[in-house]
Amino acid sequence: MLKIHAIPAFNDNYIWLIQAANSKQVLIVDPGDAEPVVSAIEQYQLKPTAILITHHHSDHIGGVSQLIADYNIPVYGPNTSLIAGITHPLDRNKHSVVIEGFPEIAVLDVAGHTADHIAFLIENNLFCGDTLFAAGCGRLLGGTAEQLFNSLTLIAALAPETAIYCAHEYTLANLAFAATVEPDNIDIQQRTLATKTLRKQGQASVPSRLSLELQTNPFLRCDDMTIKKAAEKWSSQQLDSPQEVFTALRKWKDGF
Repeated sequence: MLKIHAIPAFNDNYIWLIQAANSKQVLIVDPGDAEPVVSAIEQYQLKPTAILITHHHSDHIGGVSQLIADYNIPVYGPNTSLIAGITHPLDRNKHSVVIEGFPEIAVLDVAGHTADHIAFLIENNLFCGDTLFAAGCGRLLGGTAEQLFNSLTLIAALAPETAIYCAHEYTLANLAFAATVEPDNIDIQQRTLATKTLRKQGQASVPSRLSLELQTNPFLRCDDMTIKKAAEKWSSQQLDSPQEVFTALRKWKDGF
């Protein structure tokens, strides 16, 4: 069974270390900063094996060059010229990656936050960067609403027990928006209380479970009539499809 370490970085980022079963080998996911990664590797006496990159934003790749220099390990990421140091560029149509010592890793095309965004699925653990957040989703910073809607639809179809390892601690802010969209949703209310308790204790609110996201994340439930009506009221127009509801929700959240 994999062991996954959360490495806090900057103000609200998480860098993930995926440790192989019965081994010190570790994969490094989205290292925006090398220093906390090196500290964790030394603390846990881990052996860096590879770097996995979901997209090109600096808070996800800023530590790559130093980690390559320190450990001389391969870098897997989107097939784009925007990321220096990638040794194994992944076409979004490539469905899996095999790294010795680890289970097969599925590569998912989850464009939307950026046009080049991918995600990694390994043993029901989804490392989704900034595509899906706990109770929210990423902004459109290079991709389209249609792409992001399709990507979230793809994620929503995964096994309900899938653990969602996103890259930011945005949960309480996202839940505040979710509660505005669905003020009578008891699941959102309960999740908000539980998350506040976790944060007061200094604990991360992620990973979450996909089953919980399907109950409390409005961006995954754009076919729900309550959410549709809320989005129509905000946008002052009729919305004829779940994708149109999603697009309105994303614009609403941008100014929330």
